[in-house]
Amino acid sequence: MKASKIAYKPVGLVLGAVSGVVAGAVFKQVWKVVSHDEDAPDATDEERGWREVVIAATLQGAIFAAVKAMVDRGGATVVRRLTGTWPG
Repeated sequence: MKASKIAYKPVGLVLGAVSGVVAGAVFKQVWKVVSHDEDAPDATDEERGWREVVIAATLQGAIFAAVKAMVDRGGATVVRRLTGTWPG
C-alpha cells in the first residue's frame, strides 16, 4: 500500500466528518433561500407534499456530494504536497 494512501486514511476520516457538518449547514441556508422556510421537510412529514420532499432530498444530496468532493480533493492535494504522491 502506498504511503500516501496510508497517510490519507486518517485525514479522510476527519475530513469526512467535517464535510458532513459543513454540507448540513450549507443545505440549511440554501433551503431557507429556496423555500422561504426554516426547516426542510422529512420524508415522513405528513404536512409536506411529495414534490417538496423529493426536491429537498435531491438538493441535499447534491450539496452533500459537492462538498464531499471538494473536501476529498483538497485533502488529497494536501497529502500529495506532504508525501509527494497522490493518494488512491
